[in-house]
Amino acid sequence: MASVLVVEDDQFVRSALIRHLTEASHTVRSVGTALEALREVAQVGFDVVILDLGLPDLDGSEALKMLRGLSDVPVIVATARDDETEVVRLLNAGADDYLVKPFSVEHLSARLAAVLRRAQGRGGTAGTDALIRVGGLEIDVRRRLAALDGAQLDLTRREFDLLAFLAARPGEVVARRELLAEVWQQSYGDDQTIDVHLSWLRRKLGETAARPRYLHTLRGVGVKLEPPA
Repeated sequence: MASVLVVEDDQFVRSALIRHLTEASHTVRSVGTALEALREVAQVGFDVVILDLGLPDLDGSEALKMLRGLSDVPVIVATARDDETEVVRLLNAGADDYLVKPFSVEHLSARLAAVLRRAQGRGGTAGTDALIRVGGLEIDVRRRLAALDGAQLDLTRREFDLLAFLAARPGEVVARRELLAEVWQQSYGDDQTIDVHLSWLRRKLGETAARPRYLHTLRGVGVKLEPPA
């Protein structure tokens, strides 16, 4: 059972979501605007937020950015926009998953369960070691902190999960399908999603794809993290 905030201005859709989530034994609160959602998240602890993008007061993508400034709560975006570039932008802005409308209650249940599993598993993503060191990288899994050569890295949740997962397997080539399954908790997805996060992570590690130090991509095979030679 989880506490869920539904942010949806369409009363019919909102009622259907509340009914389904309640029947699945979740505790549900709902609001119809972005500002109400921000107030709820600031005042009440939730396990997950289901966020519609077509809100009357703020575009949902702007609401997502503001939510990320308030909380690390997992966010599933519900959108009628199925453009690949838009989806990647939302994932990069902090969404944990997305659903394209119309979607079935079964699809929602599967995505919700995956997001909750990932949230419950944080801190264990990188295995049993609480502290991982690879070259100048130091990753405190339990405290979710990472530093490079003594300087703390400002990482998003997904960037941290990706870095920790790879750092726990130094020198091991990890297939993209495995990254999607273990870091994103998705059985299928878009390579561009991984590429975007790798690009952002490389930038924060002070490297590029052309001149890698820690992160190495093997075309058609996968990704590995190893200390600089």
